[in-house]
Amino acid sequence: MIPKILECTLRDGSYEIDFQFSKKNADDIATALDDAGFELIEVGHGVGLGATEKKIGVALESDEVYMESAAKSVKNGKWGMFAIPGIATLEHLEVAKNYDMDFIRIGSTIEDFPKSEAFVSSAKSKGMMTCANFMKSYAAKPEELARASRMAFEMGVDAVYVVDSAGGMLPNEVKLYVEAILAEKSDAVIGFHGHNNLGLGIGNALAAIEAGASIVDTSLQGFGRSAGNTTTEQMLGCLARMGLEGNIDPIKVMDIGEELIKPMIEKRGLTSIDTVSGMALFHSSYMPVIHDVSTKYRVDPRQLISAVCSEDIVNADRELVERHAKLIAEAHNKKGAWKPSYKNYFVNEQAEL
Repeated sequence: MIPKILECTLRDGSYEIDFQFSKKNADDIATALDDAGFELIEVGHGVGLGATEKKIGVALESDEVYMESAAKSVKNGKWGMFAIPGIATLEHLEVAKNYDMDFIRIGSTIEDFPKSEAFVSSAKSKGMMTCANFMKSYAAKPEELARASRMAFEMGVDAVYVVDSAGGMLPNEVKLYVEAILAEKSDAVIGFHGHNNLGLGIGNALAAIEAGASIVDTSLQGFGRSAGNTTTEQMLGCLARMGLEGNIDPIKVMDIGEELIKPMIEKRGLTSIDTVSGMALFHSSYMPVIHDVSTKYRVDPRQLISAVCSEDIVNADRELVERHAKLIAEAHNKKGAWKPSYKNYFVNEQAEL
């Protein structure tokens, strides 16, 4: 079976440019992706519906402008958006329905997913393909994610997602999560969303497919939060090698990435904070507090990330971060740990919930 690619450049890629995709960017990229044959195209603010209104990174355009753009640009495939209940509201789905949005991905941790029931019900009543996007999937055991997935399917979702939010999962781990979900529901539609902090975006996506996932998320040039996403061009190359390329021309897609996305890329080489984040399973939504506290106590942010995640890989509240910063500062006698070169990274890094 040829897996579907959910192309998320116009959503996850927005982090890399401070959510400043213009309407023209959105029109041009969505049109090009649609012409290339992608079946699923995700657009909008990186954090999802309602984020601009909540001042969680103010996008250049409104949610409705991105909806209008996608509705006009995507003629052959399907388009959709991301929503985190509590940031997004049911009213956002009403607006999306006016533009005939095709799918919605509901982002939630396993613990909070029961709060998504109203979103699932509303989206299904509007004919939207509905996905449960289990953020920080690695924080739960495979069996726990499988049980949450079963609950999501009973609630009415069409697909569930294993999500490597920190880009730190290993291929064998991804495989275990997918297999556990299929053990609960043999015909489950499973997606995988990965980041590339340890250079395993492609490897993990292939492991997910091998285990039975039928949707993988990718972005052109790997454009996305933190170390970036699974790269569309490379994923298509792998599928071609496997005889699973489908109707998408990899060369045409490479041209789109080089012409429309590559000029926007400012990050060069590897950033060690991204790598440490993957190693420690640290989610970049907490990078602002890491910045503030590492600056205050003059400790290496990489050491701070590792220390915090040795205790908690889900949350990084200020009390927890400050406690570990004090311990690191004491251990170093307040010398030799501070890396002022990280200033620019923190300025440019965007946080995700």
